[in-house]
Amino acid sequence: MATYKGIQGFTIQNLSADPSNPIEGQVWYNSTSNVWKVEEITASGSWATGNNLNTAREAVAGAGTQTAGLAIGGQVPPITPVGATEEYDGTSWVTSPGSLNTVRRSLGGAGTQTAAVGFGGWTGTASTGATEEYGGVSWVTVNSMNTARVDLAGAGIQTAALAFGGYPGSPPLLNATEEYDGTSWVTSPGSLNTARRGLAGAGIQTAALAFGGQPPTTAATEEYNGSAWTSVNSMNTARFALAGAGTQTATLAFGGDVPPVTGATEEYDGTSWTTSPGSLNTARGYFAGAGIQTAGLGFGGNTGSPTAATEEWTGAGVALTKTITVS
Repeated sequence: MATYKGIQGFTIQNLSADPSNPIEGQVWYNSTSNVWKVEEITASGSWATGNNLNTAREAVAGAGTQTAGLAIGGQVPPITPVGATEEYDGTSWVTSPGSLNTVRRSLGGAGTQTAAVGFGGWTGTASTGATEEYGGVSWVTVNSMNTARVDLAGAGIQTAALAFGGYPGSPPLLNATEEYDGTSWVTSPGSLNTARRGLAGAGIQTAALAFGGQPPTTAATEEYNGSAWTSVNSMNTARFALAGAGTQTATLAFGGDVPPVTGATEEYDGTSWTTSPGSLNTARGYFAGAGIQTAGLGFGGNTGSPTAATEEWTGAGVALTKTITVS
């Protein structure tokens, strides 16, 4: 009878711990957990359900990565803005002792879990340009934006953030773009070609991407180079109140309201958008995203009512260690 060594030319390793850098197709036996394992490359991206936020909320902002995410503000029933902040460690959410000084919903967020910035939003009575920085424990109020706005998008890091789009609480829609240097906001000479609210953003201050929004519901996509916006190929599904993650040339767009709400996921490669076969398990709008194109995070939002649902995205071509089930 043929053996594994006879077929492959080598034997299966018996290891007390998984190898630190396995290669595609590698098979081994983990003697500590008593299971067979194999290293595979994902053929297509997919969403997996994670642990819920502690506070179900919509119109929340996000920052950070899939294993170090940050949920900022939002709204809970009946129509109450909140300042609660939660941190995600790749498994569970923990409520931070630090809440926003200005409670609000529909704000913008940028940065990392330990160095984030939140800006703009709706306080419950008016739009605001209030800006706050988070250092991992508490929020500190800093200089406000030049134009108060709600339903805007953000990108970048705490010391080099970008805010674009939105509206001041009533028409007209805004196409104004502002840059934050860690101290003050400066209005950019470059404005969005399509003024809109409820859009999403990704990237950094000098290489950002804006996509989606309304009204009317649009799939319009624009690239920012640090001084001007250029219209590029549109998404396949027009939508607003969506979320995004990644860089200007490797972006993930997911969810939103068409209407109705959708879980559709698209990937941008710097030229065009491709619809992924993997959709969110919980279709929703008015939620937040974080991470990168191959490792995204989506949380909160509205499915008809506020939700605490969290999902993690694993993109195509990512190496995964899987347990082999035998019978």
